[in-house]
Amino acid sequence: MTAIKPGLKLKSAVCSAEVMVIKAPAGASLTCGGAPMIGAKDDAPAGAALDPQAAGGCQVGKRYVNAEQSLEVLCTKAGEGSLAADGTALELKEAKKLPSSD
Repeated sequence: MTAIKPGLKLKSAVCSAEVMVIKAPAGASLTCGGAPMIGAKDDAPAGAALDPQAAGGCQVGKRYVNAEQSLEVLCTKAGEGSLAADGTALELKEAKKLPSSD
């Protein structure tokens, strides 16, 4: 697997999920469904299976971040697997609150 960097397109090896990296720290590792993500054009390894502990799913069009928000990915195709970075589940990024117009 090549280094994760902004603009890189990845897909899950165990489900239909696909993501695009928006922001990433050096040396980060990204998983989906408990298995390392692979390049968008790579073939999934034989025998790869979805981990039931990491089957929370990801939603198309949503951004996912780590706790420090140093890693951000955009889900471009929904899947059954949950996204994680360095063993920690990614969280759905919340929209910023706009100031009231009162």
